[in-house]
Amino acid sequence: MDLSFLIHALIPSWNSVSLLAGFFTYLAIVGSILPGKLVPGVLLSDSTRLHYRCNGLLSLFLLVGLLWISAKMEFVSLTAIADRGLELLSTTFIFSFLVALVLYFSGCKSKSKGSSLKPHITGNLIHDWWFGIQLNPQFMSIDLKWDIIAERLGFMLVFGDLVWIPFTFSIQGWWLLKNKVELTTAAVVANCFVFLIGYMVFRGANKQKHDFKKNPKAPIWGKPPKVIGGKLLASGYWGVARHCNYLGDLLLALSFSLPCGISSPVPYFYPIYLLILLIWRERRDEARCAEKYRDIWLEYRKLVPWRILPYVY
Repeated sequence: MDLSFLIHALIPSWNSVSLLAGFFTYLAIVGSILPGKLVPGVLLSDSTRLHYRCNGLLSLFLLVGLLWISAKMEFVSLTAIADRGLELLSTTFIFSFLVALVLYFSGCKSKSKGSSLKPHITGNLIHDWWFGIQLNPQFMSIDLKWDIIAERLGFMLVFGDLVWIPFTFSIQGWWLLKNKVELTTAAVVANCFVFLIGYMVFRGANKQKHDFKKNPKAPIWGKPPKVIGGKLLASGYWGVARHCNYLGDLLLALSFSLPCGISSPVPYFYPIYLLILLIWRERRDEARCAEKYRDIWLEYRKLVPWRILPYVY
């Protein structure tokens, strides 16, 4: 791929603009009218709460159905995104930048006022299931996650959700479109096994913490929970490693890339990036918890010495 081709491919076209605008218009409409559970957000500084309608899963199924019908009627092409990948990347980047500018100036205003199908099927099904379905609020209580609670709505969050996540976390799929990979049945089974272990650890750890916050006496793995200082859960996955959910996250990321084989490091960008990110986040978590819980945290560290992976780190 020469430089001139790359530059030309990155130039937004009216087709990519229309495709992106149509997608956001669809989200705005169905997000407002489709039924869904109303979930209260965190307590704001003015002691009020926003409520969010969790209809993302229904919106996803409806979108897939509409695309399938439109493709059958030859209104749209199912390869439209693959055909315009780089165009959509630059278009989405510009859009996220404009949104961030609007948020910034609004904030200032507020302040002034106050080949083989095996790799494709294995990789894409696992990847799409995880990001499209399992990270839905109805499954994972995603509205309570740290990113949503602690991060402010600005360029980082907008750029991350509209550009970084869609285009970098899907590198495996783009790579498989251009490269031929043959997977044995044993490799497919092993890949699914890595995914299932990661899924069990990630969801299990987050669910245990979520249940503990709702009911500190709820049993963990069939036994009464062990609690340190009346605040820190030291049972279940949280008795194995202090950030065991990160281990599940890393195994899931690895399972997304394994269907691409080992001929290139490119499809492994996501798990490598996530490893660096989670180690940095884990260090930040440790410092924040040490300051917040003090002696209780020291006791927890003695009881659970491992950070992410038992006997390794």
